[in-house]
Amino acid sequence: MTPFKILLFGKGGQVGWELQRSLAPLGELVTLDADSQELCGDFTNLEGIAQTIRAVAPNVIVNAAAHTAVDKAESEAEFAHTINALAPSILAQEAKRSGAWLVHYSTDYVFDGSGDAPWLETDAAAPLSVYGKTKLEGEQTIIVSGCQHLIFRTSWVYAARGGNFAKTMLKLAQERDSLNVINDQIGAPTGADLLADVTAHAIRTALQRPEVSGLYHMVAGGETSWHGYASFVIEYARLAGINIKVAPEAIQPIPASAFPLPAPRPKNSRLDTHKLQNTFGLALPHWQNGVTRMLTEILEKQL
Repeated sequence: MTPFKILLFGKGGQVGWELQRSLAPLGELVTLDADSQELCGDFTNLEGIAQTIRAVAPNVIVNAAAHTAVDKAESEAEFAHTINALAPSILAQEAKRSGAWLVHYSTDYVFDGSGDAPWLETDAAAPLSVYGKTKLEGEQTIIVSGCQHLIFRTSWVYAARGGNFAKTMLKLAQERDSLNVINDQIGAPTGADLLADVTAHAIRTALQRPEVSGLYHMVAGGETSWHGYASFVIEYARLAGINIKVAPEAIQPIPASAFPLPAPRPKNSRLDTHKLQNTFGLALPHWQNGVTRMLTEILEKQL
């Protein structure tokens, strides 16, 4: 019997790290990063990526690699385009050629962030940044290829491993008397562990029901601003016994315009997840559930 194989690119990122755990029970898992030696996981080497896929001959290709440095992408557009658009195109072509499934992650940055209604998969994309434009092109090349695919748009991704917004806020809250945090960008903090677990479930479903191939929005339930997120994190740490210097009333809400960055951010990052939940029979937990779990893990090291 031929072993069921999954090829994972981007194993060292926040989502890739969690995918190593969630995908392992599904079959033989081959994991690669940009610096992998025996097989090519470097998305700047497009021919090497194609050769790797042919050598491994996976049943499922999972792409957790991306250029996610949103501001840097503005000054290195060609590099971002290679990683976010050209490399996924190669994955899609090879998936189509071999009959493999392709799982790919995209972003709320494909939208312009207007309005206050959660974005549907069918809404018109209008990215504001190089990052958003290259991620949108990556989506489009996969769809046009005709390969069987699951594209998951997500937002505000965090993990206990590595740096994240919550850790930054906790550090600042222990050092400063006041904080200014943006309050006019709205989204749902989404754990890499949730993305990985839902991905594994979706792959199992897709192998039984190929008609589910398509584009889906995948974020935690509920919504908040960065200010609301920061306030939740800091108050949780305070109640857990962490020595917090900043008072609750000293966490000041500010508009994004007061903190200009090279790449514009969408103000409305709400993503409607009804299609995902209905197709795969899932209930996505509230964002506070995952953040609480992450905080419990990282705060244990401080207490």
